[in-house]
Amino acid sequence: MRIAIDAMGGDNAPDEIIAGALESIELLAEDVELILVGPAETIEPQLPSLKSRKGAISVVHAPDVIGMDEPPIGSLRKKPKSSIATIAKLAKRGQVDAVISAGNTGACVAAFQMRMRNLPGVNRPGIAVVFPTFEGPVTICDVGANIACKPIHLYQYAVMASIYSKHLLGIENPRAGLMSIGAEDAKGNEVVKKARELMKADTNMNFVGNIEGRDIFKGICDVAICEGFVGNVILKLTEGLVDGLFKAIKHELMEEKLRLAMKFKPVMTRIYKKYDYNEYGGALLLGINGTAVICHGSSRSRTIKNAILASKTYYTKRINDKITEYLSQTPFDDQLQGLQTQKSALGNSQNANPQKLA
Repeated sequence: MRIAIDAMGGDNAPDEIIAGALESIELLAEDVELILVGPAETIEPQLPSLKSRKGAISVVHAPDVIGMDEPPIGSLRKKPKSSIATIAKLAKRGQVDAVISAGNTGACVAAFQMRMRNLPGVNRPGIAVVFPTFEGPVTICDVGANIACKPIHLYQYAVMASIYSKHLLGIENPRAGLMSIGAEDAKGNEVVKKARELMKADTNMNFVGNIEGRDIFKGICDVAICEGFVGNVILKLTEGLVDGLFKAIKHELMEEKLRLAMKFKPVMTRIYKKYDYNEYGGALLLGINGTAVICHGSSRSRTIKNAILASKTYYTKRINDKITEYLSQTPFDDQLQGLQTQKSALGNSQNANPQKLA
């Protein structure tokens, strides 16, 4: 397996990215090759100590870098030799089996979708993030790839995230919930209401109905579906809340007694590690014809190491094949067949193709 890594992506590139690749190399099989993409003159000097497993890490020169604040489409056009554009081209040509970047999320999504294309039957890719909760892991999709969703996009996110949850997280029959402003059927905007009809009509999906934000941590669902704008707000709010709570608890313990704080330190470390996004590596871009992992912009070496291991697992589990197989079949009943032929049900007449959507 060949994994291309954007060495210049993120706030801590290239040092932390290269360090993460080096940390992961001893955990990978001999047939896995890591390809660091970026300015060769920057990357190569940091690799001299790697003498074991010769050839396990190579470098592909990409002189340009897309900044975190640059416009996605415009920057890809202006910088066709950027590290993000280059890893996408390597995947398109079949020269790598997976791509990883902690760089500009919008540029990553645009480049991967443009070069790698979507899986058959998938209208829009979605970024899936695993939330660790006391009740078990919850997969949320989408958290930033598509902020203008149609009902069919949300339905397909539910399909892909459910397959991800089953085959990567080991949840036999994942419960899928649709994010809304209330659990009642009548709650939500028109997109949510129509997406709910599509999910409910798929008898092969374990759809539990509408869910609210607080339900993610209550064990009500294993998969939470929403448009990218909502998902990104949930993601960032949760990250900030976790950090804030841990700081508050640490402060209170220190105020109480230093010995008490030291006694609780191992417990706090275990809990923080469990809820630390660095442990999960990154978020998979579901629906792309390939394996693409998008990491947090503030990723450290541990994040990149775990992202590399996660990409290998996703690739070897052949999740894309399972998504394509599901969407190529027609698991719907007569009710959904009727919904697919109605423009009002889909909100987009050109997508009303039962064979494509199934």
